[in-house]
Amino acid sequence: MNDILLYGADWCPDCRRAKAYLKENNIDYAFIDVDLDKEATSKVEEINNGKRIIPTLIIKNKSYTNPDNAQLATILGINDSGRVQLFGADWCPDCRRAKSFLRDNGINFEFIDVDEHDWATQKVESINNGKRIIPTVLIDNIPHTNPDNVKLTELLSINVEREHKIFDTIIIGGGAAGLTTSIYAQRDRFDTLILEKSTIGGNAFLTEKIENYPGFQSISGPKLMEKMEEQAKTYGAVIKTGEEVLDIEKKGNMFEIKTKSTTYFGKTVVLSTGSTYRKLGIPNEEELIGSGIHFCATCDGAFYRDKDIIIVGGGNSALEEGIFLAGFCKSVKIVHRSEKFSASETYVEKLNTIENISTYMNKTSLEFIANEKGLFEGLKVKDNNTNESSVIKADGTFIFIGLIPNTKPFKGIVNLDSHAFIQTTGLAETSVSGIFAAGDCREGAIAQVAAATGEGVLASYGIRNYLK
Repeated sequence: MNDILLYGADWCPDCRRAKAYLKENNIDYAFIDVDLDKEATSKVEEINNGKRIIPTLIIKNKSYTNPDNAQLATILGINDSGRVQLFGADWCPDCRRAKSFLRDNGINFEFIDVDEHDWATQKVESINNGKRIIPTVLIDNIPHTNPDNVKLTELLSINVEREHKIFDTIIIGGGAAGLTTSIYAQRDRFDTLILEKSTIGGNAFLTEKIENYPGFQSISGPKLMEKMEEQAKTYGAVIKTGEEVLDIEKKGNMFEIKTKSTTYFGKTVVLSTGSTYRKLGIPNEEELIGSGIHFCATCDGAFYRDKDIIIVGGGNSALEEGIFLAGFCKSVKIVHRSEKFSASETYVEKLNTIENISTYMNKTSLEFIANEKGLFEGLKVKDNNTNESSVIKADGTFIFIGLIPNTKPFKGIVNLDSHAFIQTTGLAETSVSGIFAAGDCREGAIAQVAAATGEGVLASYGIRNYLK
């Protein structure tokens, strides 16, 4: 239950002030008079190291001793435009983006972690028709599901000034390739701006464990990406998240980058937008995404602790994420359309050592099954040998069947191959002089963090040659 407990007394001026402030902002709380409740007095003394300091507030299991109104505003997300509550999780990229944007614009918000509070998960599901979609932002109790930065600007009447600075290079995409490009470019004394649609780190940020990056026997994806981001900022890079690029136009020797919210100007551009997860394209897939169907084990795996899940796919990602999920899920059922996995033998061998993983080979996925309430129930598959169909029941599914390059905005601007990957030559040069490409969005790229950093170095050398 989302209760606020206020320990105080009627004679206490600061208690009356805190009560009035909460009432003025329509925030429910329970008042406990320490003069009438001996247990309450003991509780206050316990919280304050033996001192009877009031008011003492407990908000979401955290205690606050005599907070002033400004502190209450920060804790509870109270602003001129209303109270802002952000339901999310630390592992959620869009939650990080929204939190960063609100902080950057001086907006108080109350962060409610759905991993810590069962009632918060239930509230998110009730708002989103059974789907666990985060971030869900409440502004004066009016819900908004995963609002982008433009929508938050509108809802909270944020005054965003237009950026008129001309950067030496504008990097579109803040994954490993984009961050590395920025680090090298800044070391060459070139001003760089990174525009990221979601949050810094790209697909690597969503990887639980990376064991093949030089210098680290094992490191989590988020930790590695945080180190790269910190290094880029240390060298002077400007990073803006939640900025979705809509168009690039070359005007003379200058590039005009239009986003949903504003326009930026740069002498060169690097396209490092990475890739997104490929879908199966079968019935009920779109309807159940976010409510039983997922593409990121690190992001959504926590929802399925001690539950049964299905993995669709047979490559390295499918087996790697399946092994990760088996660590806390009740069972993992891996469905693959072929008789043999395409993953490396290391992963295949490891499967045999994990008791709660079972495999369904040579099965074609036909349809996702929902119950009468429209919630996920299972996956209907066809046996490729017998043509017989059956339903594999589970609480949720994770799909790992490949990636699609995020290059749609660049069609007609630079040359793409038949699969929509950006074509490059030499030092990561595209068909347009001054525009470079690096990372998973580039033709021939290897979907590995180490390879992406190398391509970022290559792009930085292309920038150097072009500008000089």
